[in-house]
Amino acid sequence: METKWLEWAKQIQAIAQIGLTYAKDVYDLERYEELRQISVDILSNYTSVSQEKISLAFANESGYATPKVDIRGVVFNGNKILLVREKLDGAWALPGGWADIGLSPTEIAVKEIKEESGFDVVPVRLLAVLDKKFHNHPPEPYHVYKLFIRCEIVGGQAATGVETSAVDFFEHDDLPELSLERNTAEQIKTMFEFLENPAKEVILD
Repeated sequence: METKWLEWAKQIQAIAQIGLTYAKDVYDLERYEELRQISVDILSNYTSVSQEKISLAFANESGYATPKVDIRGVVFNGNKILLVREKLDGAWALPGGWADIGLSPTEIAVKEIKEESGFDVVPVRLLAVLDKKFHNHPPEPYHVYKLFIRCEIVGGQAATGVETSAVDFFEHDDLPELSLERNTAEQIKTMFEFLENPAKEVILD
């Protein structure tokens, strides 16, 4: 569970963003700008990130505030799962990334797996839709939904991409250091449960 100060900062930022989108009165707009600055101040106070960077990354969006969507491809080879090593932190993750405008969730999974691992895949089924705040990820300023989509290899070969430095398959009891921002050991364990029980129902939250 995320800390209260982070939860409050996200809620204040969302209220401010929605207010700035729909408010017409100049005084209301000023108040929503003040709320947005308060959310930036909270994050700046509790983290080592500068206010400028927080404003650009966290409080620079417009329109109705909605959660971001992170899509992860789940690929097995026998009893091993496909992971890629992220250049950003040197740790391992299921291939994936942010949802792109114009592409469906399965199209994104296929694209990310190809770009990060070199494998051509076809999507098979949705395994889980998780709210990131309920899992043991490091704190972050965004509210994120994570979609896990099972895919099967139909071609290609292992190859690193722009964001990855290694590609490999791992057994459930021999996992490398995981990139916790992207996936947790518990989530990987859950993916193996789908391998063992293909009839397992989709997990929500």
